Amino acid sequence: MPAPLAGSGHADITVNAAHPLPLGRLGDDVVPQAYRLDLTVDPAAPRFSGHAEIDVRLAQPARFIDLHGRGLSVSRAVALVAGQAVTGHWQERDPSGVVRLSFGELLPAGPVTLVFDYSAAFADGPAGMFHVEVDHAWYSWTQFESIDARAAFPGFDQPSFKTPFTITLRTPPGLTAISNGAEQGTPELADGLAVHRFAPTLPLPTYLVAMMVGPFASLEGTVPPNALRPAPLPVRIDSTRQNAGQLAYAMAGTREIVGLLEAYFGEPFPFPKLDQVTTPVLPGAMENAGADLYRDDILVMDANAPVVQQRDFGVIVGHELGHQWFGDLVTPAWWDDIWLNESFANWIGYRIGDAWRPDLGIMGDALSEGYRAMETDALLAGRPVRQPIETNTQIDSAFDSITYGKGGQIVGMIAAWLGEDKFREGVRRYISAHRFGAAASDDFFAALADVAGDPRLVPAMRGFVEQQGVPLLAMRQQGDKVTITQLRYTTAGVATPDSHWIIPLCLRRGAARSCVLMDQHTQAFTIAGKGPVFPNAGGTGYYRFELTAQHWSQLIAEADKLPGGEAQALVDSLWASVRAGRGTVGEMAWLARKLIRHPDPHAADAPDKALSQMVREGIVGAQGRWAFGAFREHLYWRLLGQYGFDPRAGAYAREAPARTQRRVQIVSALLGTGRGGDLRKQMSRAVSVYLAGGRQALDPAWFDLALDVYLFERKEAAAKALVEQALDSEDPVFRPAALRAAARTGSKDMAAWLLALDDPRLRESEKREFLDGIMARSATRELGYDWAQANAGRLLAGGDGPFFAAQLPKALGRFCSVAWAGRIARDFRDRLAATPGALELDRAIERVRNCGLLEDMMGTQIDEGFRKLR
Repeated sequence: MPAPLAGSGHADITVNAAHPLPLGRLGDDVVPQAYRLDLTVDPAAPRFSGHAEIDVRLAQPARFIDLHGRGLSVSRAVALVAGQAVTGHWQERDPSGVVRLSFGELLPAGPVTLVFDYSAAFADGPAGMFHVEVDHAWYSWTQFESIDARAAFPGFDQPSFKTPFTITLRTPPGLTAISNGAEQGTPELADGLAVHRFAPTLPLPTYLVAMMVGPFASLEGTVPPNALRPAPLPVRIDSTRQNAGQLAYAMAGTREIVGLLEAYFGEPFPFPKLDQVTTPVLPGAMENAGADLYRDDILVMDANAPVVQQRDFGVIVGHELGHQWFGDLVTPAWWDDIWLNESFANWIGYRIGDAWRPDLGIMGDALSEGYRAMETDALLAGRPVRQPIETNTQIDSAFDSITYGKGGQIVGMIAAWLGEDKFREGVRRYISAHRFGAAASDDFFAALADVAGDPRLVPAMRGFVEQQGVPLLAMRQQGDKVTITQLRYTTAGVATPDSHWIIPLCLRRGAARSCVLMDQHTQAFTIAGKGPVFPNAGGTGYYRFELTAQHWSQLIAEADKLPGGEAQALVDSLWASVRAGRGTVGEMAWLARKLIRHPDPHAADAPDKALSQMVREGIVGAQGRWAFGAFREHLYWRLLGQYGFDPRAGAYAREAPARTQRRVQIVSALLGTGRGGDLRKQMSRAVSVYLAGGRQALDPAWFDLALDVYLFERKEAAAKALVEQALDSEDPVFRPAALRAAARTGSKDMAAWLLALDDPRLRESEKREFLDGIMARSATRELGYDWAQANAGRLLAGGDGPFFAAQLPKALGRFCSVAWAGRIARDFRDRLAATPGALELDRAIERVRNCGLLEDMMGTQIDEGFRKLR
C-alpha cells in the first residue's frame, strides 16, 4: 500500500510506489523547452505575482507532471495541448519545493505548454525573490542558486535543463528593472505600471535567472572592442541610491577583467550585455548570466579603499565573470558536479585578479585559502570534493570550503603541473565541446588528459576530487635521491585512515624543478643540484609534507630566500607537524624570525598566525601567553618604526599595497602587547573623532582593530551607541564592521542585549553575525551557546533557517575539549539533522574534540614551547 511521504508535513498525502516523488533529479520524461515569465514586482509590497508559461516536451503520455515550486499560491494551472486547455491540480508535496501537477485526463506525448498564475511572499533574506529597505527606499533582488528559483516561479529547477527565458517585469513607474537580457525599448505604461520587456536569453538553467527592481543608481559604460569582439560590450554598475558616487572603480575594474577573461578563454564575453548589481545582504556574490549580483562592499569603493577590499574586488569579480563561460555557457549536468563550476571559478578568480592588479598580492590569498581548506579536509567528518547528490536537502552541503578552497587548489595544482599553455588549451577544448549545454567532471578530465598526453592524469584528478583527506608526504633526502611515502594527514590522537592518491608532484632544488606523477605508496625520485629539496615547488600542490629534523632545519634556515608561495607552504606543513605531535613551537618561532622581513606579507605573517591560533584555542597558559607577547614585541616593534602608524584616511594612499598590508599586520600583532599602549590610544582617539563626524580621522583599513580597541576601553553604553550609529548608516564597510565589533566586546551584558535586540533596521544576516561574534570571545561563548540552544528551534523554523543552520556550527566549533564535543553533539545533532548544517556540525564536533585531544596529549609540551619563546 502507499506509504506516507516522510518529512512532507502533510500526513494525509501519500505517494504511490509506482510513481515515487522525485526528491532529487526530475528525470527526462518532461523536458522544458522555453519559459515566458511575466511578473508584477513592487519591492515595497509584501508579495509579488506572476504569470508563467513553460513549453515542455513529454516523452510519453502522462496524467501528472512533477516539477518545482515552493511557497507559491497558484490560482491557475493548465496544460495547453493542441489549443485545448486541460486544468491541472497543483500540490506541493515536499518542503524542498517538489510539486505534483495532476490532470483529469491523459496528456499526450509531444509538445505541451504549462500555464500558471500565482503569487508569493518576498523573502527577507537572500533566497528566492527577496526585498530590503535601504535608506527609506525598497529594492528587490533574486538569488536562485542552488534551488531557490522555485520560490519565485514554477519550473523545472534543475541545472541540466537549459532553455531560453523571455522575461517581462511590471513595476511601479520610475523604478529600474534588470534581468539577464537587455531591456527592449522604453517601458510602456499599462494599468498604472511600467512594463519592462527583456530580450530572450540564450539557454540558461533556472538558477542563473535574475530579476532586480528598485530605484537603483546606475553607471553605464562599455568594454571597448578587441580582436575577439568587434562590438563594444554594454556594461552597467547598479547599486542602491546612496552608493551613487562610488561606482566608477567597479566600472573601470570590470572593463579590464572582462578583457583579461576574453583573452584567457580565447572568445568574447558569452552574453549580449553585463549588469554588475549590488545588494547589502548577500553573503558573497552570484554569477547570474549577464546580471551578476554582489554584496555592496565588493563593488562599492574608490581607489583609496583598503587593500583587502580591493583584493576582494579583483578575486570575486574575476570569479563571477569567469563563471560566465565556466558555469553559465557550460553548466554542470547535476549538483554533484557543482564543484567543477566553483573550483575552477575560484582558481581563475585569483589568477585573473592577480593579472589585473599584480601589486595587490592576490595569489598569496589563493594559497592561504587552500591551506585553510586543508584544516577542514584533515577531519574524518567530511566529504570528497565531488560527492553524490541524491536529494534536494544535500545540495547546499556542496557549497563549502572543500568545494572552493580545496577544489580551487586542486585546479591550481593541475594547472601548475601541466603548465599554463596546456591547461588553458584543455579548458578551451572543454568549453568548445559543450557550449550552451551541460557537462560533467569526466568531460573536463578528458579534455585535460588529452592535452597532457598522459592518461594517468584522469585517475590522478579523480583521486583528489573523489577522495576525502589531505595527503601527507613523508620525505627523506639522501644526496640527489628523494624517497617519499604518502599517508593521510591527521592530528595528534587521531588514527590515520588508509588512503592512496596519484599525486601531481613538483619538487624544486635550487633552480631545478621536476614535476612527476607519484602513483606508488613509496617512491624514489632523483633531482640533481645542491642544497635541500623543497617538496612543494611554488606552494601550489594540495598536500603537506613531513621531513627529517635536518631537512626541516635546512629549509627554515633558508626560508627568507623562498618565494612567497613556498614560504607559506613551509609554514602550513610545519604547523600541521606541530599539531600532529612531531614539530615544535620552537621551530615555528625560528621560522617566524626568518620570515619576519619577507617581502610577501602573506609569508611574513603566516608563522604569527599559526602561533596565535594556539593561543586563541586556550592551549597556552598565562606564562606562555606573556612570553608570546614579548616575542611579538621583539619581532614587530622595530618594524613599526620602519613602517610608521597614522590612522587617518588616505595617509598611505600612495604607497605600495604590500607595504600597506604589512603595516596592518604589524599593528595588529603589537596592539595586545605591553608596548602597544600608544597604538591603542591613537586608535581610540581616532574612532572618537570619526564617530563624531570627522570621517578623515580613521581609514577604513583600521575599522576592525580600532573599533575593538575603542569598545574595550569603554562601557556598554558606548557599544550601544555604536550599534545605533551603524543601524543608521548604509556605509557598506562601516556598518558591518561596527556591528561585528559590538558583538566582540566580551561583555555578557552587551551580548545579552544584542541577542534580544529587536530593531526593524537590523537585518536577519546581521542577527546571525551577532551570535558568531559573541561566541568568538571566550568570556561570552557559553552565553551564546545557551542562547543558541534555547532559540534553535525557532530560528531553524524561520525563513532564515537554512542560513542559521549553516552558520551555527562554525560558532560552536570554537570550544576546545572532549567534554564540550560531547555536549554539542547531544544538544544539536538531532536539531541540525537533514539541514545544510548537518555536516558542518559533525566537523565542528570533531574540531572541538581534536582540540581537546591536542591539549590533553600535547598541551604541556606546547605550553612549555611558548614559555621558552625569546
